[in-house]
Amino acid sequence: MPGGGPAGAAPAVRLGDVDAGRWPDVARLPSAGPARTSIARYLVERALNRLSLTAPTGGAHVNAPGPKLTIHDPDAFHRRIGRHGLIGFGESYMAGEWDSDDLAGVLTLLAGHVDELVPAPLRRLRGLWVSARPAADRNTRGGARENVHRHYDLSNDLFSVFLDPTLTYSSAVFSAFPSRFESLADAQHRKIDRLLDLAGVGGGTRLLEIGTGWGELALRAAARGARVTTVTLSAEQAALARERIAAAGLADRVDVQLRDYRDIEGRYDAVISVEMIEAVGAEYWPAYFTALRSALAPGGRIALQAITMGHQQMLHTASTHTFISKYVFPGGLIPSREAIAEHSTAAGLRTAADHGYGEHYAETLRLWRERFTANRPAVTSLGFDPAFQRLWEFYLAYSEAGFRSRYLDVRQLLLTEGNHR
Repeated sequence: MPGGGPAGAAPAVRLGDVDAGRWPDVARLPSAGPARTSIARYLVERALNRLSLTAPTGGAHVNAPGPKLTIHDPDAFHRRIGRHGLIGFGESYMAGEWDSDDLAGVLTLLAGHVDELVPAPLRRLRGLWVSARPAADRNTRGGARENVHRHYDLSNDLFSVFLDPTLTYSSAVFSAFPSRFESLADAQHRKIDRLLDLAGVGGGTRLLEIGTGWGELALRAAARGARVTTVTLSAEQAALARERIAAAGLADRVDVQLRDYRDIEGRYDAVISVEMIEAVGAEYWPAYFTALRSALAPGGRIALQAITMGHQQMLHTASTHTFISKYVFPGGLIPSREAIAEHSTAAGLRTAADHGYGEHYAETLRLWRERFTANRPAVTSLGFDPAFQRLWEFYLAYSEAGFRSRYLDVRQLLLTEGNHR
């Protein structure tokens, strides 16, 4: 395949071959003074040595057990980190300047020790490595459409390369660990059924789904006899969801709408939103929960599946442009449980149930990542270059590491009518 290496290996990249039009900040090294680069080198070498992650250039690993990180171009690696911090760390991977024999393992170790890696006096210099989120990424109505387009409209065929046949792009619920890819569809149905049960969906239920995906939850709800309205901003997802719903003979029970959640009309017995809040942005969380509450008929139930992080981590991330916000989910922010409680209560909702199962997301992401890397030739045939492939391997491994280290969690919540504060 282009880029060299076996199908499952990260494709080799040479900086001169990176498409500068598509990846401008990967194709060129950033300007960074010697002082910044020296500080980055000191901090990074200290952290990697402390965690026994260092492997010499050329891949001959030291004897210490565990995953290893091999730096192919130390000068470029430290220069990028010195200028752009964690964004530079990810861009350096995209540029092929470092590799790992266990990418998720390396990132899990780093995530698990994130608060210990930088000496306390140097944490005050954090501002040198971080930048504010671009104003263009705000989730106004136009901005939200563009942000969704940049991720979910990449290609339905791309997502089908690594998702199971249900095309469900959220955490599954497994019956046992470790799991195999062949059991992922059942695990996704188990997750969907739990949400439908949580929302009380059955025959005759008027269900609103905010965030269609590729339609599997709507299909499963309609098969129970519910009448489903499902909204999305992704034209690609909407088109394929309609095809799948029609093929199942359920088009008379499911209405797929290209619509912003802020423009929803009507009231429903049940509302379900699966991993949609992360794309809303903190600025619009009040509008999101107000929309949920306004759509709820008296006595109705809301089932929410949400990725969460610690509150202090969320506050730091909210104002920071990150690798994920730059390359994967522009405009997104993972909420804390405290933020969900605050904004849902302010909208007149109360939390009646709250269950976390982050280890299941780590397993889901492992299966997606392994499927993605095993199917690299298919990704290449779709026109996605080596830098993109390394980006997505890094994104999937980075996310998996977040859950394995317990930096992130995923929760299913039941929200019902409550009182304003």
